[in-house]
Amino acid sequence: MHTRRIGDVEVSAIGLGAMPMSIEGRPDEARSLATIHAALDAGVTLIDTADAYHRDADEVGHNETLIAKALGSHDLGQDVLVATKGGHLRPGDGSWTLDGSPRHLKEACEDSLRRLGVEAIGLYQFHRPDPRVPYAESVGAVRELLDEGKIRMAGISNANPEQIKQANDILGGRLVSVQNQFSPAFRSSEPELRLCDELGIAFLPWSPLGGISRARELGSAYAPFARVAEAHGVSPQRVCLAWMLAKSPVVVPIPGASRPETILDSLAATDLVLTAEELAELDAV
Repeated sequence: MHTRRIGDVEVSAIGLGAMPMSIEGRPDEARSLATIHAALDAGVTLIDTADAYHRDADEVGHNETLIAKALGSHDLGQDVLVATKGGHLRPGDGSWTLDGSPRHLKEACEDSLRRLGVEAIGLYQFHRPDPRVPYAESVGAVRELLDEGKIRMAGISNANPEQIKQANDILGGRLVSVQNQFSPAFRSSEPELRLCDELGIAFLPWSPLGGISRARELGSAYAPFARVAEAHGVSPQRVCLAWMLAKSPVVVPIPGASRPETILDSLAATDLVLTAEELAELDAV
């Protein structure tokens, strides 16, 4: 498995996005555990989760609990960097709400610590800006968690360039990751990716294949990805991830998966080398 860095930690160049295993349409627990274990066996050392990755109102942290169970039942579980997030909520009716208040973030972190069964969270990210709370206050709470040793590394998610710079200043230059949406269908995070490349901050594309419902349609929706995939005898999804990895050494995609075969196909992208001409063709989409 090829590796990249998040802060001072070396991780697999592609991580596992665990959200599909806990929200609507999720598989049974046995298949989820098999998916996580298959990822670990293949060399994955980064798993992305959040306390808001759940379906029903009474099961906050479902995904974190699932990951803790999977890691605790595998010999390689201790080698994984778990990246979780706080500041997003799901009332249980399918909607998403926000609470970026320092009080909530600190309480959410304590709950995540308990569910993950760790003394310090490897990577904790502020999930999404809350327009009702000054951004500096939200990130300031993350800084306090870092200073207190509750989290080992700090990141932000769904941030624009100014927020990235502001967060890095507030954290005293200790911002290690930015997790933004980025895919062939969603290219508006290119400025954030470039800034992360300049600053040496890991950029973690979420929904890199276009999201749970659209990942299978990537090849049919974007012909160049299908053409390049056919030339190499691989899936368009694998081509997509290889294209992302080629953009910058700070890029660490976290494709979601709920089947072992899906994450294994994604991981094979680390060995797929695309030509300059192919990359230019995909960039032009």
